[in-house]
Amino acid sequence: MPDSSQTTVRRYVSKKETIAYVLNDVAASLNIDDYKERYIYDVVNIDFNLLAIQNVVSTAWDSVNDTFIGVLVDKTRTRWGKFRPYIILGEIPLTVLGMWYWLIPFLFPDTPGDYLPKWIFYFAMSVITETATTFTAVAKTGYLSTITPEPLERSRLIATANVASHLVEDLPKQLFGIIYDLVANKKLVIKLPRLFAGFGIVCAVISAAFALYFVMNSRERVSQSIKQPSVKHCFKAIVRNKPMLCYLLSSFLSGFSIGKSRTNFYIDVLGSVTWKTIVGIPAFPVKFISYSFVEPLRKRFSTKALWILEDAWTDMLWLTVFGIGSIKGNFQKKAVILPIMAIEEIFEMCVYGLRRVIPAEIKNEALDYSEWKHGYRSEAMTGVSMDLISKLQSAVMSGINNVVMGKIGYIQGKEIGTQTDKTKWWIFALGTGIPIISSCLGIIPKFFYPLSAENRNKMYEELSERRIAMAEFMKTATQEEIDKKAEDQLNGIFD
Repeated sequence: MPDSSQTTVRRYVSKKETIAYVLNDVAASLNIDDYKERYIYDVVNIDFNLLAIQNVVSTAWDSVNDTFIGVLVDKTRTRWGKFRPYIILGEIPLTVLGMWYWLIPFLFPDTPGDYLPKWIFYFAMSVITETATTFTAVAKTGYLSTITPEPLERSRLIATANVASHLVEDLPKQLFGIIYDLVANKKLVIKLPRLFAGFGIVCAVISAAFALYFVMNSRERVSQSIKQPSVKHCFKAIVRNKPMLCYLLSSFLSGFSIGKSRTNFYIDVLGSVTWKTIVGIPAFPVKFISYSFVEPLRKRFSTKALWILEDAWTDMLWLTVFGIGSIKGNFQKKAVILPIMAIEEIFEMCVYGLRRVIPAEIKNEALDYSEWKHGYRSEAMTGVSMDLISKLQSAVMSGINNVVMGKIGYIQGKEIGTQTDKTKWWIFALGTGIPIISSCLGIIPKFFYPLSAENRNKMYEELSERRIAMAEFMKTATQEEIDKKAEDQLNGIFD
């Protein structure tokens, strides 16, 4: 079923703001996070059991502070907007805090994995940074949904940002991977703490600069309800939001994924993370071409169908790699496993554009659905709810996965390629098949996504009419009339 019938799209976002939007998208992925596990395991060297304890405690803290922060942001009304103050005031402190994360090996050099002062410092830094990050992350999620009221323009912005940012966002990871290989294989003399600190700090500073540029050169265009929603209204907006409930349930069921980064497979099994870059080269142009599929597919199929397609397609491909790699030790045979993984990358990138655009649009549709059905927006609490399940499960599953790494015989700090054959197979399985099998139930809620093409178009037509009428009403209304209209909004009463 077609998902869009609109032919004329009003443009709200200028070229300068579009460039800023792209830079913000780059900022989100300008990092070396793919190597954080290696950093914690082999450079900072924190015991797996201590990491598991930290994840449990962090989970409990997240469940408290996320809800509080979501309510606070949703009730914010300032002359600078609802979200911009949190982003502007949060980026610089976050960057400074983030620098300390990369300096832990210099503060606690040559200490064992169970050295408590080091773990306590790392734990405290993680909690403080996570809390500060929640403020900016919640604000950014809401902010991005309000820079244009036009859904098709928003889709195009998302696609444009993804296409443009992919040209540069992987460069830090790829460059770091090449240097990491040279250092690990003793071809280049640089101490790993210095390598991680240099890349980590530079990426953090540039990322913060891009994010600040975006927020200083953009604006919120979707108006909030006249009256601030109460805590009760914030929670009601979540419970009664059917699109969001489908998204949350899917995230919840998918969150029970047991696995570790495939970066570990390339390092510990194949002996070089550079293979990861080489394997991705044939698929690189397909990644960009895939964005050209998004618009025609959206016209031909519903959002729900495309959401399901992307999930099932990717799962099928990785299960195939897992099956072939598990036969006769193929996962250790470079001549076999590398071409298979390269082919998988090519086919997976065919739906890459859908993977980046459709889930982002579903989040935005859920926010607009709340305004459509209930008369007010609750971006922060909705965003918190979407992220909270993911964060809580990620923390718990991260603890479980760290324990699993110990159980499979992984030895921290060993030279690359020197783990046992049994451990290597588990590293391969934890990067390919096991995560897919353990998270497969997440596809079920996608079949119940409630916004058909017809309902979606109706929603945006009615929202557009209401927003225009509200703008006209505010020009001549008395304070008494405004108060009455505000109360009606929160009660879902529309003229």
